[in-house]
Amino acid sequence: MLKAGIVGLPNVGKSTLFNALTRSRKAEAANYPFCTIDPNIGVVIVPDDRLAILAKIAKTAVLVPAAIEFVDIAGLVKGASQGEGLGNQFLATIREVDAIVHVVRCFEDPDVIHTMGAVDPVRDIEIVITELILSDLDAVTKRIDKTQKKAKSGDKEAIAELALLEKLTPHLNSNQPANTLTATDDEKALLKFFQLLSAKPVIYACNVAETDLATAEQNPFVQKVAAFARAHHDAAYVPISAKIESELIDLSPEDAKAFLKDLGVDDSGVSALIRATYALLGLMTYFTAGEKEARAWTIKKGFKAPQAAGVIHTDFEKGFIKAEVVGYADLVRLGSTAAAREAGKYRLEGKDYVFQDGDVALFRFNN
Repeated sequence: MLKAGIVGLPNVGKSTLFNALTRSRKAEAANYPFCTIDPNIGVVIVPDDRLAILAKIAKTAVLVPAAIEFVDIAGLVKGASQGEGLGNQFLATIREVDAIVHVVRCFEDPDVIHTMGAVDPVRDIEIVITELILSDLDAVTKRIDKTQKKAKSGDKEAIAELALLEKLTPHLNSNQPANTLTATDDEKALLKFFQLLSAKPVIYACNVAETDLATAEQNPFVQKVAAFARAHHDAAYVPISAKIESELIDLSPEDAKAFLKDLGVDDSGVSALIRATYALLGLMTYFTAGEKEARAWTIKKGFKAPQAAGVIHTDFEKGFIKAEVVGYADLVRLGSTAAAREAGKYRLEGKDYVFQDGDVALFRFNN
């Protein structure tokens, strides 16, 4: 299962958000830096209204949603790349995740300590990015030293690697993260092999006050984050209210919905953040639906039919024959598999078929 790491400065709402995402109180949330020391890990359900609708069509009461892992990582401070605060632990943990959810404080509250003295989301973002870049520069420098000897001997892979490292060094030195480097497809593949921290895809979670959620897009702090994300990363951002979500944990779905309605919103933003993180990880969903269960299966975008089948069981991929596929929208519109067959929307696909988000499938395979 792919992991998304929740990062940010201390006291920006990371642990509160983690508890909201996991619908738990696993992470201690308190008003002091380094409240989180050991990273908390939680499996988070990906909200998807399509699953319940498919379950009704299949006449099953068993629903199995898609899920991803979130990791609540210790707060980073300036100087983390040199071991300040919990820097070494932070950097080691973030190296293990596949994407970054960067929580940014977008609320004023004199009762919640800000380690930098005042709220300035762009400054906070740049502190974290700089520490990631400095750590990457150290890793790149060490890698260059190792690669130069191989490159001099004529090793083609080493020559290509050294060329990319030498292209990367001035980019990082100009305080630009690796994920903004202009690179060819081959270079991008090689870049993943380096496992650089600043190369990881990022989404910004703008943590706003409870009273600001309904008008979050007018929040000047959120607007600054949005402008920064567009200019520097072309990254996504999602306004959320971790405080509201922490209050929803103990409520029933009906009471939670009523609570949000009183605030003038349909959602605190956490559901949108989960879905956006799912997409950031390069993931999508296909479904199987029968009398036993309706299930959402997570696959990487671009997976072909045998790979999609292999997510269910490796035998399905090895012995793949055909996939019976119908699009979600067609199945819902027509109301049943039988009707989809009659309308010519139920089709057989072979090994080269690239699965689409929302496909409903049944696999034929040899045992």
